[in-house]
Amino acid sequence: MSARMYAYVACVFVVVFYAGNILVGATLSELPPFTVSFFRVTIAAVLLAPLGWRTAWEQRGVFRRHAGPLLLLAVTGVAFFNTFIYAALHFTSATNVSVLEAVIPVATAVLSAWLLRERLRWVQWAGVLVSLCGAVWVVRAGPSGGLSGWNLGDLIMVGAILTWALYSIAVRRYLHLFPEYGALLVMSVLAALLLAPFVAAEWLSSGVPPALGQGAVWAGLGYLGLFPAFIALLLYNRAVATLGASQAAVFLNFLPVVTMLGAFVFLGEDITLGQVLGAVLVITGVLLTTRTARRRPRPVPRDIRAPGG
Repeated sequence: MSARMYAYVACVFVVVFYAGNILVGATLSELPPFTVSFFRVTIAAVLLAPLGWRTAWEQRGVFRRHAGPLLLLAVTGVAFFNTFIYAALHFTSATNVSVLEAVIPVATAVLSAWLLRERLRWVQWAGVLVSLCGAVWVVRAGPSGGLSGWNLGDLIMVGAILTWALYSIAVRRYLHLFPEYGALLVMSVLAALLLAPFVAAEWLSSGVPPALGQGAVWAGLGYLGLFPAFIALLLYNRAVATLGASQAAVFLNFLPVVTMLGAFVFLGEDITLGQVLGAVLVITGVLLTTRTARRRPRPVPRDIRAPGG
């Protein structure tokens, strides 16, 4: 198998694993969201330790000098992005979550234009508008809401979108300062430490979740820590190294499609025509918004911008 074919196959598995992050997260609704995120990043940190501990220790001075950017990366991308997703899944469908997650590249482009003064061309602004129309269409045409409007889970996903957009901008500006696996390990450890007080608050208010005594729940948590947070990340980084960040990111547009199918098959969710059409609009808008950037790609320092990472 050629290197490019391996990269394409890797991207397919990345999409499947990230769709699984949403689908498995939906099955863990018995657990509060901070608890799910805490165990996810803790398991990922344990798995990353053999790869990253040596460079993390050798480059500890770098981590201290750039503690602010490192904390920003850990807070936005590792700690709270998936917390928003798991919280949203308590109130909305996996399909809605996946389609709204697909809006992230558009939100990133808009925030970059605002914060970094990056210029968007008219085609990109048209893509922004198309994606937003698609997102609104999806949440208003979902099987549970009819045309009644956004529910709490959809609104929580706005927090996930903004959080990962900020993380993507921070990745572009700061991630190159740190060693690859060492940074992932340190960010995972920091995220676990940041989430621990929130987990304690959840358990103090509602008690230790009884579901933690179930083997199936731990299997789900193990999946989240192993596949989307660890293996998918490695596969995506390898694919980016071969294909470039833009080509690899195109595969992520299929996340709503794979998640819709998985939600229908495994979760028994009804998929409406409005959701399908909305997803098409979102994907079209993302392709338009990122079109100019793909023509003039920037160097991406060990990119881990894929949602779900």
